Amino acid sequence: MLSLVENRFSPRTAAFFDLDKTVIAKSSTLAFSKSFYQGGLINRRAVLRTAYTQFVFLAGGADHDQMEGMREYLSALCKGWNVAQVKEIVAETLHDLIDPIIYDEAATLIEEHHAAGRDVVIVSTSGAEVVEPIGELLGADRVVATRMVVGDDGCFTGEVEYYAYGPTKAEAVKELAASEGYDLSRCYAYSDSVTDVPMLESVGHPHAVNPDRALRREAGARQWPILVFDRPVRLKQRLPSFSLPPRPALVAAAAVGAAAATAGLVWYATRRRAAATASA
Repeated sequence: MLSLVENRFSPRTAAFFDLDKTVIAKSSTLAFSKSFYQGGLINRRAVLRTAYTQFVFLAGGADHDQMEGMREYLSALCKGWNVAQVKEIVAETLHDLIDPIIYDEAATLIEEHHAAGRDVVIVSTSGAEVVEPIGELLGADRVVATRMVVGDDGCFTGEVEYYAYGPTKAEAVKELAASEGYDLSRCYAYSDSVTDVPMLESVGHPHAVNPDRALRREAGARQWPILVFDRPVRLKQRLPSFSLPPRPALVAAAAVGAAAATAGLVWYATRRRAAATASA
């Protein structure tokens, strides 16, 4: 059980959640391959390759080299995609693809952290058009994300403006702590991947969730709690009074960086930019 409500005079705290295999049961970066195929953005060969990559990811967790290879391949794949078309596809299929695979255990933890007065921040190697709507559905307060470059023609150039992965996630967490006044020694973090050790060790309460083999070893050595999430559930089924936001709202939330989900990227929204501007 989490602690009781934070004293309102104490420093602020937060809980940082990785997304894939931590909050949702699959890789959000690959979940939309069939939808993009049906929309004419990728061919059958690309669908098969992303399906294989999904299998590798679910079977034991992709290592650093595999993740980098996936990022490069998918970044090149989405080069030239029209942002408006991609965000429309994502908004139209998000309910069907993502809502059923949210872990009940993760949703419960998010509720408990909010009840304890903590902010909830999703930190993911997935695109804003996926991460932001999921964050909205779950009531997350912030998202850590990466931005892909969009050309003057409204299409993705295949270049990455900011990539949040590995140590960069920890940097983003520390920057958020500085800007929001979080006491990291009292903050929580959850992830399934050994690549997120820098983020996990930056907080006082790290947790390994459905950990890959390397993270399981690391968590054991450091005596970090290991959690098993295995109950995906629709939020509507979990909370009968819950209602999804209307699709136009999802389109608006997906307006920036829409193809980045398939590119396996995240974007660290306006917080990083604001912090950089303030410190300049």
